[in-house]
Amino acid sequence: MAATTTNSVGWHQGKERVDADVRDFGVYDLLQDVAMQSGWNVFVEPGLDYRASTKFKNLPQAEALRKLLGDLNFSVVPGSNAQTRLYVFRTQQSNATREVRGAGKKSAMKGKIAPRELTIRVKPGTDVEALARLLHAKIVGRIPELNAYQLQFDDDAAMKSARDLLASNPDVTSVEENYLVDVPFTPETLSGMTAPNTTLKLDPPKADACKVVVGLVDTTLQPLGSQLEGFIKERFAVAGESSTDISQPTHATAMANALFQAMQSSGKSSSSVRVISVDVFGQSGSANTFNVAAGMIAAANRGATVINASLGGYGDSPLLRDAVQQLSGKNIPVFAAVGNDGSATPFFPAGYPQVISVTATERGQVAPYANVGVTPDVAAPGGVIFSYNGQVYGSRGTSVSSAAATGVASGMADANCSPWSQVIPAIEKGMAVPTGP
Repeated sequence: MAATTTNSVGWHQGKERVDADVRDFGVYDLLQDVAMQSGWNVFVEPGLDYRASTKFKNLPQAEALRKLLGDLNFSVVPGSNAQTRLYVFRTQQSNATREVRGAGKKSAMKGKIAPRELTIRVKPGTDVEALARLLHAKIVGRIPELNAYQLQFDDDAAMKSARDLLASNPDVTSVEENYLVDVPFTPETLSGMTAPNTTLKLDPPKADACKVVVGLVDTTLQPLGSQLEGFIKERFAVAGESSTDISQPTHATAMANALFQAMQSSGKSSSSVRVISVDVFGQSGSANTFNVAAGMIAAANRGATVINASLGGYGDSPLLRDAVQQLSGKNIPVFAAVGNDGSATPFFPAGYPQVISVTATERGQVAPYANVGVTPDVAAPGGVIFSYNGQVYGSRGTSVSSAAATGVASGMADANCSPWSQVIPAIEKGMAVPTGP
């Protein structure tokens, strides 16, 4: 009887060295091992037919990947604030759209809690400054409209003690976790490609009853150039100003381009739609549900009539849910991306019933990477190509789809002075989610 072969990959964290002994190991199973052990976000081109057979010890990561992946191409993209990403493909990196989840990464489907932070809500008139002093906490965020405050503590012991005190305080109506929001991918450089020419012209402002202003809740938004910059009403941050590397575009810059391109592609040559850019990531490069809720409410206070949230996470935050409900009560729709993990876990804020949840399409079908934990309301192409500082960049995912759907809806509302009660059903019909193979 032949001996059973056990495929083995050993990824030595810290040393950045790899051992392997594999025979006829399918590429997807191989990459599951890599994802689990490396902690990287791994993406593979769907349908690749490749099986690895190799044996080595103590090779550097790049050399190990070359031996493991044979004639396949791959690209490793280091992350500054996000995880490192590995793309595996035949010819083009943009084809690597299916995320590979390691068997040990189930915890990624749960909401990640912001360390040493609590969200509290209090009765009107409560002296929150005095309460914070009593708790030895720092107030780092405020949403007066929801009587909500973000508290930060020096250590876990101080936070635990504060929980006990808050539980017995009659002025405190709720104590909640503050969940982290997934860090969005930065756009990638595309060689040998041409970006579409966005020629949208800015129309004069319309009367208040017909005015459409998009609240783009995202990362910091860079200058968009002479053609599109006039559409930007203002920029502000709720978590401190970001120190942005202007050498490459941010996620928000990609989303703004997706929004305007979709508006133009829907037949608009000019528009009076304006955009308020809300940076909820700040200097730390990370965001949380408190900041997203604060950004949405602040955008509405500054005149936004529709919100785009090309972001999200797996933490179900009562505060964020209530922010969405408050906006819905003011007839301010929220568009949000369903997420890009291929997960069946609900993703928020897209998972809230008042939100217009948006999935991505590729080749006329729902994209393989799109989450399925939320039933989407609309679908839009999940890719955008644009020019920035003389170079061509691309971005892919349900984030792009959400921005595109927001662009089409905003253009429709602006052109016809149509109420959202007419626009949203028209968008759901015109951008229906594909069904079947």
